[in-house]
Amino acid sequence: MKRNFHIVNVVTAFVGLVTLLAHAQDKPAATPAATEKPKHTTAEIMKVLHKGNDSLGKKVQNGQGTKEDFAKLVEFYTSLPLNEPPEGGAASWKEKSTAVLEAAKALNDGKEGAVAQYKKAINCKACHDVHRVQ
Repeated sequence: MKRNFHIVNVVTAFVGLVTLLAHAQDKPAATPAATEKPKHTTAEIMKVLHKGNDSLGKKVQNGQGTKEDFAKLVEFYTSLPLNEPPEGGAASWKEKSTAVLEAAKALNDGKEGAVAQYKKAINCKACHDVHRVQ
């Protein structure tokens, strides 16, 4: 009797696993971040967020950003690591652009020291020396 009970449990578990795997194949796989398409180009991001002395980036650096401003930063900077660097290596681009995105997320989340983190991440010269087309 115990042996039959054990066999029934093994068969039931096997059928459950097969059913689970069959349904998992029906669902599309999540798109990996590496193949995700950027919503905004790097040029667009620079123009919208950093062009001019009254830019959104300057406003935030001066501690005058609003919750809506922070959300806009996150929206635009999310595309930055997904874009190809105009010049320079991909590893450096990923590191610098991800730091900018993380700083924007910290602002959006209201984290302590987020403005200082943003100022550090938005070092134009450090990024442009390596990645800007001259």
